[in-house]
Amino acid sequence: MKQMYAYCALVLIILSASCAPRRNLVYFSDMNDKSNDSQVITAETEPKIQSNDLLSITINTLSTESNIMFSVNSNNINKNGYFEKEGYRVDKEGAINFPVLGKVNLKGLTLEQAQKTMVSQLSQYVKNPIVNMQYLNFRITVIGEVNSPATFNIPNEQINLLEALGMAGDLTPYGKRENILVIREMDGKRSIVRVNINNRAILNSPYFYLKQNDVIYVEPDKAKSIEFSPNNRLMPLLVATISAVAVLSTAFLSK
Repeated sequence: MKQMYAYCALVLIILSASCAPRRNLVYFSDMNDKSNDSQVITAETEPKIQSNDLLSITINTLSTESNIMFSVNSNNINKNGYFEKEGYRVDKEGAINFPVLGKVNLKGLTLEQAQKTMVSQLSQYVKNPIVNMQYLNFRITVIGEVNSPATFNIPNEQINLLEALGMAGDLTPYGKRENILVIREMDGKRSIVRVNINNRAILNSPYFYLKQNDVIYVEPDKAKSIEFSPNNRLMPLLVATISAVAVLSTAFLSK
């Protein structure tokens, strides 16, 4: 009988050790189910131009000659003599080298502000210029405990954390929703911040709206570590062995 008690106690210890803490899978779980929540958006939503960004800039004027002058330069002509549409790289000082205008500093500006800057400078040479500008290298990367980790190109230059996670197929049940890493490089500095999407305060975080080249890493919880641990794979064999020994011991003692 003592052996049976010992066996049961051992099995209970093993089962307790293999149990992982319960994880909250609900986003914004701190909200009241019956309440409506309306907030003023305080987080910065528009990305700003940074060094090493690649910008597509097209100029339209009433003059065909002016359009060509502001669109074609030696950098846009390939070795075969054909025009290639290329982007304008923002250098370390935050400027682009634009035809006729030369160096134009755009660092720290939104696309709308940058377009107004370009219009102001172009107006010295042509009447009523129209400037269209967009990022050519706005992308974000989502890795870790998501269903479809990948790097995504963002055509409209605006995306928030939830949208990025949705593009990656959402988190797996093992993903730490309360401890997601956002890795951001800006102005020569790298920041790594932990955010909690179980808490609605994330909506006002400066890391809710993503910037170009942000990396989102979703950490796995302890349950996954236990599941894929080599020791855990031996657990069924160990339990079966203990059971067999207990049965044989009981049978031997009952004789």
